[in-house]
Amino acid sequence: MTTSTESSGAAIIRDARAGGPARGPARTTRRMRRPGAVARRTIAWILLAIGAVVAIVPFVWMVSGSFRTEADLYSAPASLFPGEWTLGGYLRIWSELPFLRVVANSFIFAGVTTLLCLLFDSLCAYALARLEFRGRRLAFWLVIATLMVPSQVTLIPVFVELFHFGWLNTYQGLIIPRATSAFGIFMLRQFFLSIPRELDEAARIDGAGHLRIYAQVILPLAKPALATLAVLHFMNLWNDLLWPLAMTSTTEMRTLPAALTLFGGQHVNDHAVLLAGATISLLPLALAFFLAQRYFVQGVAQTGLK
Repeated sequence: MTTSTESSGAAIIRDARAGGPARGPARTTRRMRRPGAVARRTIAWILLAIGAVVAIVPFVWMVSGSFRTEADLYSAPASLFPGEWTLGGYLRIWSELPFLRVVANSFIFAGVTTLLCLLFDSLCAYALARLEFRGRRLAFWLVIATLMVPSQVTLIPVFVELFHFGWLNTYQGLIIPRATSAFGIFMLRQFFLSIPRELDEAARIDGAGHLRIYAQVILPLAKPALATLAVLHFMNLWNDLLWPLAMTSTTEMRTLPAALTLFGGQHVNDHAVLLAGATISLLPLALAFFLAQRYFVQGVAQTGLK
């Protein structure tokens, strides 16, 4: 019996050394799968490269077009590089607009409104996610319902109200009506729901109230969601054209996108100047995204887990 056991063990060792029947099929399967995996990876990289080209080419054309003359744009509109380099578009923006004032208006409008949105949206989201009160579900669905109402529908009523308040062509008229967002409330509520409630209970044992829990427990854990929402709000507000154009009547109070409409008319458009303005307008957005990129990706990945 011992001899048969030893011979069986020796046979197993020989099979293992020779890549016997137990491991041979697995190796063969891996060899068979390897070309298919390489092909799939190659196809994925090709599709990724195509998508990157499709996304990047319009920006390259916009930046290069800002350094071209109007005649060059019309003679070779599909060209990615200027036939003649010029700073005429940027110089016209600097000379024909109160450029520094317009850029400052854009930063004030987008920056202050974003901060107010983060404050009010997070407070409302905390109440909907962590507090128990009658009508909480109804309040949440009313917030969601406002997402279905286009902002253009409420533009005229809000304009009339601001006219009666005397807030037209003022910073408060630009900022306060945009100081909260239904999308921000929904997004932060979903993120707050993913935070364990045991943290709230531990803070209450230490004597913390709702404001302290909100400020010292919830907000530090919600940095990815807040950074994501800040980038989205800042981007939308910075690029907003209709709201500043409707609520301001002088160039000195307009934001950069609204001020650039002065270079476009019904029959004539100065495309080089508009492209130069679009390039300048893109820089703060790119900077904001790169600074918050880590939190932005993390917030998108974690929001809505529950």
